[in-house]
Amino acid sequence: MKIAKKLYSYYMVMPALLIYVLFFVLPAIIGFYYSFTDWRLDRETISFNGWTNFKTIFTDETLILALKNTVIFAVVTVIGKNVIGIVLAVALNMKLKTRNLLRAIFYSPSILSILVISIVFTPMLRSDGVINKLFESVGLGSLSQAWLTDPAIVIFTVCAISIWQSAGFQMAIYLAGLQSISKEYYEAATIDGAGSWKSFVHITLPLLLPAININLMLTLIGGLKVFSEVFVLTGGGPGNASQVVGTIIMRSFGEGNWGLGTAMNTLLFVVVTAISIPLLYFMRRKEVSE
Repeated sequence: MKIAKKLYSYYMVMPALLIYVLFFVLPAIIGFYYSFTDWRLDRETISFNGWTNFKTIFTDETLILALKNTVIFAVVTVIGKNVIGIVLAVALNMKLKTRNLLRAIFYSPSILSILVISIVFTPMLRSDGVINKLFESVGLGSLSQAWLTDPAIVIFTVCAISIWQSAGFQMAIYLAGLQSISKEYYEAATIDGAGSWKSFVHITLPLLLPAININLMLTLIGGLKVFSEVFVLTGGGPGNASQVVGTIIMRSFGEGNWGLGTAMNTLLFVVVTAISIPLLYFMRRKEVSE
């Protein structure tokens, strides 16, 4: 033990710690300060303005809509990616001849650039696109929609594309979790007369909690920080119907309203931290080991 302490002294983490403080902690503290100022392109001096930027965030209709859309995107994608990911993982963990091929097919969208996905999906989702024509060809013309131009459904269309892209990635993590569960548990459950559903609820789910924990954190943080999907698919439109916090931050900085943009960024940081840390602590307490 003494040798191990000498080999791995705490001083060895100092370079990494210094880099982390310089490039993450220090900018975060400076950003926190600027979120309480009137920092703008058209001002020569920067003055402290208290909670003005945050009051603007919670009174401006567009900013409130962006907050609402961010929450909708996070909730829908967390549920969609994890439910579909678990279903795919359980199905492709069975002894199928084509399971390796199917795993590759379902995983492949996650390695595509969102820009490429946008180029492919935008024409398909037009009113006269392939998806609406497909509905009409099978007698389901009533389901045809203006997927990217109807303000009522545009954020859900972006959610669906994000789920399609990332569910395979979540599937891969769940597959790793499933393959770490000993088959002896299932054999014992079969001897005791347990069916597939009982085995899934009482064996698979409890032992899969570490993978569920990882996937929940990844999808939740990714959902709250959403930017690229909305930016390339709709640009926040039509109008401001699909604006999210990420696109509002970029627009604020582009307009030279840096104080407001920094306040939005600080708010996002606080929300992500306030949700992620208690959730991580709660999920870790629920984990069981074999």
